[in-house]
Amino acid sequence: MDDLQFKSRYGPWALIAGASEGTGAAFARHLAGKGLNLILVARREGPLDALAQELRAANDVECVTASIDLARDDAAQRLLAAAGGREVGLLILNAGSDPNGALFLDNDLADWDALAMRNVMTVMRAVHAFAAPMRDRRRGGLMLVGSGACYGGLPGIGVYAATKAFGLVLGEALWAELEPHGVDVLSLVLGRTDTPAHRGLMEARGMAIPDGLADAGDVARLGLERLPFGPVCNWGEADDEAGMSASSAAQRRERIRRIASISAAYSAKG
Repeated sequence: MDDLQFKSRYGPWALIAGASEGTGAAFARHLAGKGLNLILVARREGPLDALAQELRAANDVECVTASIDLARDDAAQRLLAAAGGREVGLLILNAGSDPNGALFLDNDLADWDALAMRNVMTVMRAVHAFAAPMRDRRRGGLMLVGSGACYGGLPGIGVYAATKAFGLVLGEALWAELEPHGVDVLSLVLGRTDTPAHRGLMEARGMAIPDGLADAGDVARLGLERLPFGPVCNWGEADDEAGMSASSAAQRRERIRRIASISAAYSAKG
């Protein structure tokens, strides 16, 4: 779709959580270029303010910022407050990298609690809050930015992988529930992407930065292109290609369609 169609379908405002750098900032630049106004959310005010100033100068859009720690229990309420009654047609939940780099029992439980709050409870609450008006308007989009870790437990990032599995499954279910109401849902599953957070974690572990990392701008562009074609897009794989998991995005889509039709049939019988 062209930029006018995109803005009509997902505008006038987009809220991006985790917008200060990396893929979040890339999403913001792409969306500003399409003419959407932006609500930029992250913990650090400085990078957010600098990005907002850049986008206002380069595009005829409005940008507001909010410093919010998504690991706090009141994060979803603060996201709603940041929106301030604006019509948010696109919600991108991009925050949630794992800063721990530790085996489960070698880390404080409080760190895992914070990761689970950010990637599970805040995601669930934010989607519930912002998707309801979209369903009423019969248009809009939700994007849950995930990781290939969602497809299996991995030592050293077990909690992170589990939280990303939650986002994947929730996104698939919401896609089936909201598709009849004109709301698009996509779980964008990333591979290894060149972001400051990823580089920082590898450097902290004394690991060299590998070649072939995905470019954040390319990742954001693909996510926005595939938003109407949920529920899953796996970075670096065609829709009918299985690599990260045993089933392709197309196979997952058809499986969910079958389950949804069976559920609808049972509901009709009741």
